[in-house]
Amino acid sequence: MSSQPSKTLETFENPQKDRDYTIRIRVPEFTCLCPKTGQPDFAELRLEYVPDERCVELKSLKMYVWSFRDEGAFHEAVTNLILGDLVAATAPRFMRLTAEFNVRGGVYTTVTAEHRAPDWQPPLEVKLP
Repeated sequence: MSSQPSKTLETFENPQKDRDYTIRIRVPEFTCLCPKTGQPDFAELRLEYVPDERCVELKSLKMYVWSFRDEGAFHEAVTNLILGDLVAATAPRFMRLTAEFNVRGGVYTTVTAEHRAPDWQPPLEVKLP
């Protein structure tokens, strides 16, 4: 295989730095291992962010997500770790990561973590008639 999992998140320059806009990315095939049993956990990751100077490059995100496949992680820990790595790579104005894990032992888990730059305020929502 020419592609390999990687912890490196590549970025590119935001083409519209002067505008607040939202990027939404859905990753329906996230997998990691239960740290207690070693069994696979499956989740859909939903990333939403308002970029500042940098945007995350999608192929590197795919390889990054793949890198968790053989790692044990609690749902809460892995969601916050991924958010922290994405924030470190892109320094967004705002970022939210929601990880919706499939059922395990009759229990579904959804973890949502957010980052907001200290000097950023969301724009007012426009409601049209």
